[in-house]
Amino acid sequence: MTEFTKWVACWGNATSITDRKEAVYAKDITLRYPVKMCFNGSKLRFRFSNLTGTEPVTLTKAYVDGTSITFDSLQQVVIQPGEEMNSDEIPFGVTAGQTIQVSMYFADYTQMNAGTLITGPLSKGRYSYGDFAMAEDLPMDLTRNTNWFYFLNTIDVLTEEKNHALVCYGDSITAQSWPDYLSLRTWEQGFNNVSIIRRAVSGTRILRQYDCITYQAYGLKGATRFPIELNVAGASAVIIQHGINDIIHPVGVEVNPFRPWSDMPTLDEMIKGVEQLYIAHARNLGLKVWSGTLLPIEGWRTYTKERDVLRCQFNEWLRQSPLFDGCVDFDLAVRDTKNPAAFAAGFDSGDHLHPSEAAYKAMADAVPLELL
Repeated sequence: MTEFTKWVACWGNATSITDRKEAVYAKDITLRYPVKMCFNGSKLRFRFSNLTGTEPVTLTKAYVDGTSITFDSLQQVVIQPGEEMNSDEIPFGVTAGQTIQVSMYFADYTQMNAGTLITGPLSKGRYSYGDFAMAEDLPMDLTRNTNWFYFLNTIDVLTEEKNHALVCYGDSITAQSWPDYLSLRTWEQGFNNVSIIRRAVSGTRILRQYDCITYQAYGLKGATRFPIELNVAGASAVIIQHGINDIIHPVGVEVNPFRPWSDMPTLDEMIKGVEQLYIAHARNLGLKVWSGTLLPIEGWRTYTKERDVLRCQFNEWLRQSPLFDGCVDFDLAVRDTKNPAAFAAGFDSGDHLHPSEAAYKAMADAVPLELL
């Protein structure tokens, strides 16, 4: 008989400040997120986050496939601003490959300021106007798709001792498709003892963050994010692919008052940031730490040769530093062989910064087997 004795994260996202548009509140709304289970298990527990909210959020009720998710045996819970809330352990048997539906209902006015925009074949959500948290199907006429994942932060499963989690940490490159393709690769190639946990926020930087509403959705800086996002049950290793926004964002206050040239880091500052903010903390948690090289940027709207030189120098450190357990060379996997500053043919999404779907698959394929 299989013994389920170990809690392991089977799904996860970062929580960040959502894009501050005209409407920042919702009322009488159901959110539903499908999640594919990567392990067999006997219990589930859920983490909900209001980390970046500035007001309390009342979660009226939440369900997993019609089973109530409770908090100290209560259905309704108030999540204070800046806090995260763990549910009770829910007896709920799951089978690897099964898709569960997590539904949340918010009856009253709710500040929608804690969430993350993610994309990929496994990252699809829906919302409906009205209370449909227990409904088997959401009504078509009141429902729309969304790639914003609000409040739901992590799902843990009580599973077998052999299973573990691999954390993918980064910015918009990681908030997009390659972690989903890596999850699909693990499934297709029979690596059924590892989950892929995405901790990524578009626009975020290692060293700095924006505190204006124009760029708040670019997220918290690395020193704030990393210790929170590495709270992952059963994690064995982390891949860090982060730093390109530190290089491409500064343009000078005469162009943009929020993006001064003083934000431009030196190579030494970027290296020290990774060493002191990331590697040291991950080692304290007993994790293996793999670097991920930064992708080509030739043609991006703020591209200059000087920025690309800094990117290449940082990549060489990421490849060679003995502080890492290894390097996932994403740059090598997607760059043009004749012009390494640019993407290979078919690998550019069109903005010369973000990869195409084919390139995201290539990035997933570049992850070494030993991490899986």
